[in-house]
Amino acid sequence: MGAAGHARRSCLAVPGSNPKMLDKAQGLAADQVFLDLEDAVAPLAKPGARKNIVAALRDGDWTGKARVVRVNDLTTQWTYQDVIELVEGAGGYLDAIMLPKVQEAAHVRWLDLTLTQLERSLGLPRGGIGIEAQIENAKGLVNVDDIAAASPRLETIIFGPADFMASINMKSLVVGAVHPDYPGDQYHYILMRILMAARTHDLQAIDGPYLQIRDVDGFREVARRSAALGFDGKWVLHPGQIEAANEVYSPSQQDYDHAELILDAYEHFTSEAGGKLGAVMLGDEMIDEASRKMALVVAAKGRAAGLARTSSFTPPEAG
Repeated sequence: MGAAGHARRSCLAVPGSNPKMLDKAQGLAADQVFLDLEDAVAPLAKPGARKNIVAALRDGDWTGKARVVRVNDLTTQWTYQDVIELVEGAGGYLDAIMLPKVQEAAHVRWLDLTLTQLERSLGLPRGGIGIEAQIENAKGLVNVDDIAAASPRLETIIFGPADFMASINMKSLVVGAVHPDYPGDQYHYILMRILMAARTHDLQAIDGPYLQIRDVDGFREVARRSAALGFDGKWVLHPGQIEAANEVYSPSQQDYDHAELILDAYEHFTSEAGGKLGAVMLGDEMIDEASRKMALVVAAKGRAAGLARTSSFTPPEAG
């Protein structure tokens, strides 16, 4: 897949109709930049936005970032032209296409088949362009398991809160924040449902935006909720949210060091030299195979975030 395995803690949205923002985004510390042809672009501006995005992908420096374009959804008249112009103009510079408002597996399969035809006709590597599916209404959530299994190109499942809130008649105008009248997190079920479908098929799970762009503390608070569940990252709508997202969806230095110690200790103690033990003590903590699996997750996130170890494991002396 085009961007599989790329850490996507912060996913920056950039309107395709704004060349200045397309240029500025290249120098920001986001893990992914998705260039938007959908909600952020007025209908009359969409043809020009396609051209802007193709030029930005071809001529820009996106080093270290996953390059994604969000096309329009399949209920509109723009989607097929979005895909054709993007891939014909900049297919070799594109990691994935984000399909919004996905309601059923057929939507993903349509994009898969269209990309396959374009790749063949243009001589691009087959399967090189990935797909990200955005769940934005009740029907999409009900069908999320089938959607997650719809294509080997699929890399990511994304929660789109604004349209989802409208689709279920949620009584709120604040997107992404916890509702004060609800005794808990009103998004918890939705997030867990998306997460289970994503993990079943080894996909990334990305949380949607927090629209109060100057309230970084509020962004951090809601980001911690999906990060605690296991989400890989979150959309950012403003450069001021990028650092917070990168921080929240990365392990702390202490947790990263501890995870690496668990991995080293378990490898040693299960070896011939370590006594071929299955459950052992690491300090005051018992570790076993389940501990190793948990540590692998945290260590992988830390490595992807560029953390360096500040401690090392020393095997105990024999006897």
